[in-house]
Amino acid sequence: MAIKENFLNLQKEIPDVRIIAVSKYVNAEKIIEAYESGIRNFGENKIQDAEKKRGLLPESIEKGIIWHFLGHIQTNKAKKLIGHYNYIHSVDSLKVAEILSQTALSKGIKQKILIQVNVAEEETKYGFSISEIKESFKEILNMDSLEITGLMTMAPFVQEEETLRKVFKGLRELRNQLQNEHKLNIPELSMGMSNDYKLACEEGSTMVRIGQAIFKEN
Repeated sequence: MAIKENFLNLQKEIPDVRIIAVSKYVNAEKIIEAYESGIRNFGENKIQDAEKKRGLLPESIEKGIIWHFLGHIQTNKAKKLIGHYNYIHSVDSLKVAEILSQTALSKGIKQKILIQVNVAEEETKYGFSISEIKESFKEILNMDSLEITGLMTMAPFVQEEETLRKVFKGLRELRNQLQNEHKLNIPELSMGMSNDYKLACEEGSTMVRIGQAIFKEN
């Protein structure tokens, strides 16, 4: 019952934010338990691992889940995502966007994506820099088979609240700027994980990616 209790506690804390259960480290049985606890949004990071787990789920559960792809997208595997994920959070280059767009077009799918931005400019993380996405945004926007539903970022794994807030605020301000400049609505901000989701929500997150805080045993 720990999963249900953890999830209910999170819902009370952040009632207006979509909680994505990051299930990359748990097996199919835990996903079933989480689904039966009321969770509907699940995030996976590796295509092959996710395919195996999803194949072990009852069809009614697998079809009832809103699937989010969160991991780095290798260009040679990008095609495999289309038609299998409701949201792809980690579009981090024009090349990846082009492959996703071409594949979605060939399958007659309008794919929801989030653009990954490396706000903190960490060398160890993927994503467009703020200046790069400002230059490339219109090109991605013109890919008719992709629907830009939001932006995503990963904050540094640090304790300093000021550093974390600066990253989350930076993504929100970038979203607002892109909305104004291109006269469109970009509803989602995917930011915040188990260690920093509270600050992310205070800075405007609409999607948090939570693994440990859901699946840990109390």
